[in-house]
Amino acid sequence: MVNLEWYRTFKSVYKNGNFSLAAKELFISQPAVSQQMSMLEAHVGYKLFNRKSKGVEPTEYAKLLNNLIIEALDRLENVENGFRTKAFNANRLITIGISAHLFSSLGSTLISKFDFIDFSFHENEMLFELVNAKKLDFAIVTAKYDTFDTVQKKVGDIKQIVVGSAKLDATGLKAKIKGNDFPATENWLNEQIWYTHDSGIPHVKLFWMYAFNKKRPSIIANFIIPSEYEMLGVLSKNTGVAVVWNCNAKSFLQDKKLQLLWDSKQMPNTEVYLLSGKNDNFNTAFQEIECELKNILS
Repeated sequence: MVNLEWYRTFKSVYKNGNFSLAAKELFISQPAVSQQMSMLEAHVGYKLFNRKSKGVEPTEYAKLLNNLIIEALDRLENVENGFRTKAFNANRLITIGISAHLFSSLGSTLISKFDFIDFSFHENEMLFELVNAKKLDFAIVTAKYDTFDTVQKKVGDIKQIVVGSAKLDATGLKAKIKGNDFPATENWLNEQIWYTHDSGIPHVKLFWMYAFNKKRPSIIANFIIPSEYEMLGVLSKNTGVAVVWNCNAKSFLQDKKLQLLWDSKQMPNTEVYLLSGKNDNFNTAFQEIECELKNILS
């Protein structure tokens, strides 16, 4: 029966012309190399190497054998390396960073695709620094970074919208928006009960800047819940309004637990990117995460 390890060892000895160098390349002992070559010689019935003062010299039969097996052995090793890479990608623990506010709508959907994931929550700048320092394998970010050591691909767009509880009467608001009566629209919103994930109301400020051309909204947050997705769950059971990412509100709107109050044409989209350090071992995992995120954000 053919032992492929004998031929792998033969290839290394033939290339290096030395049993010691072959042993180092294969991470085995020199006696193991000598034993395998003796067994191969006994198997093929010919002497393969002549010892010299420094190393070994292939015999004519060794040269013939090398010509016969080298191409097939290279193909076999390429197949083996491909399987190892796939197994590495599929079975190792991968680390993924994401904003806590986007985890439920984006990050959690990756759980069904991999066996082991270690998630961590940070904002854009910290996520980039951790990936760049190779402390995170992947990050889902909403900012573009161009560096030599990272790979970044756009996976979709998200947008901030105004949503309200399902039982809220928004007839008057929608009439004001349709009539482009923005002062009246702002007044209506100012009178509502407001939910936010941050006391600094960053989403509200950004929405007000684009929709009303104002840097300082007049609203005061009634309830501050530090996870946007959890906040939406609370809002769906009570009365009030909030400015949130549309990807977070999607399932609530589909289930009619919340209603869309305003998707302003003045509000621009925000691009979402998948960020990773350059590492060939992550190619398959990167493609799977990229595909899944594109499906969610399409």
